[in-house]
Amino acid sequence: MEREYLALSVLAFVAYSLVAPLLKVAMETVPSTMAVFLSNTIMLGLLGGLLLYQGVSPRPYLSHPKTPHIVAWGVLLAIGLLAYYRALELGPVSIVVPIYGLFIAVSSIIGIVALEESLTVRNGLGIVFAVLAVVLMSL
Repeated sequence: MEREYLALSVLAFVAYSLVAPLLKVAMETVPSTMAVFLSNTIMLGLLGGLLLYQGVSPRPYLSHPKTPHIVAWGVLLAIGLLAYYRALELGPVSIVVPIYGLFIAVSSIIGIVALEESLTVRNGLGIVFAVLAVVLMSL
């Protein structure tokens, strides 16, 4: 269980690696806004089923002190997904995905600055190389 996050990270990486190519194919004939709606409706249904299976109610979290953070996240997620899907509809996966992927470097920087996470030389170099990789892939 201690390293379960690593296995889940790999699963997320593998699953999410297929998202952009599948979206690109689907959005040859499905508008991006409809793709966001349909894919997130499926996600909501699956999550609702999981909560039901686990016997967990979202009700206590509606008034939780951290709920405003989740609301802000939901708004930003919707904006980000709408923009990402539209960018994939209009542009090549090989350019859109790396630019979108910069959120990894920016989120890491925010974690270091705002959440006081440690910055190592290796992490710093990783952020620099991630940005460099995106620049090189997007030219």
